[in-house]
Amino acid sequence: MERLQKYLAECGVSSRRKAEELITSGAVMVNDVIVTELGTKVSANDVVKVNNVIVDKEEHVYYVLNKPVGYITSVKDEKNRPTILDLFEENDKKYRIYPVGRLDYDTAGVLLVTNDGAFSNKLTKANYEVEKEYVARVEGLVTKLEVLDLKRGVTLKTGYKTKPCNAKVVSSDKRNNTTLLNIIIHEGKNHQVRLMCDAIGHPVKKLTRVRVGNITLEGIPKGCYRRLKIHEVKEIMGR
Repeated sequence: MERLQKYLAECGVSSRRKAEELITSGAVMVNDVIVTELGTKVSANDVVKVNNVIVDKEEHVYYVLNKPVGYITSVKDEKNRPTILDLFEENDKKYRIYPVGRLDYDTAGVLLVTNDGAFSNKLTKANYEVEKEYVARVEGLVTKLEVLDLKRGVTLKTGYKTKPCNAKVVSSDKRNNTTLLNIIIHEGKNHQVRLMCDAIGHPVKKLTRVRVGNITLEGIPKGCYRRLKIHEVKEIMGR
């Protein structure tokens, strides 16, 4: 037995939060009876319908995409800009996949894509502390004290103070007055790394996420993707 909203998320109907909205709005039926109570549990023998259409659990799939700059991290865009789904083959999109978390339009790198709500939840909840590693080319020459500020946590312009993280200078380019930083965080606030760099006075010129948990870009050309291996999924789900 499992909660109805979790079942709907695992069927690929929607996120768990959206599933809760579907339930409370009366759009969900269990064994032809409308259910609006969020605590309702269902089993494999129950017939679940959303808007009078039967939903079943799909095969779970997991991909890592090397996202290029210039793509929206979404399944659709009202402005008709390219989305990350435009990079996937039709045979893979049939699973109703969606991105886990977000990468900005002008940020590249590791983006996980799945139809497994539980997997997505593991990666997006801060309390699971999944590492996200970034390489940032920033304006100006970053000092040791500024790196220390990043490590201790900085207050963003939104008012949020970041948690302690790992940060270091990879290289400094005095001729072009830029610095290459490596930053590893456990959080996932919107535009967080960019805002962190702004907070120490060094705006980001170029940003790439090179790792999420145990998943890297190794062997994946820009704009391409691969399926995750079973042990990669299990390592994340085992946290």
